[in-house]
Amino acid sequence: QVQLVESGGDLVQAGRSLRLSCVASGSIFSSSITYWYRQAPGKQRELVAYITSDGTTNYVDSVKGRFTISRDNAKNTVYLQMNTLKPEDTARYYCTIPRLLAVNYWGQGTQVTVSS
Repeated sequence: QVQLVESGGDLVQAGRSLRLSCVASGSIFSSSITYWYRQAPGKQRELVAYITSDGTTNYVDSVKGRFTISRDNAKNTVYLQMNTLKPEDTARYYCTIPRLLAVNYWGQGTQVTVSS
């Protein structure tokens, strides 16, 4: 199976920014929709954003205007730029694709913690 590795999470104060990265083991993002999910303790995993193979993007309402998903096919990387972070954004963030969702496979993710 393809391997995805998330990075970029950190502990930051509210109002700051972070950029998360998701690096794939091969050239897959150009032909696959890619999702960013997040999950906080005690809460259900939530779809935050996605980007399709043709570049269409969408976001959950709570992050619209603050988060931007993008892709660099040459680097086999998908990004999540997170601006104006809020404590409610605190969660572990995961990237995934349909072939991994199909087998309920989740990597280690990357932790984002936003303090007040």
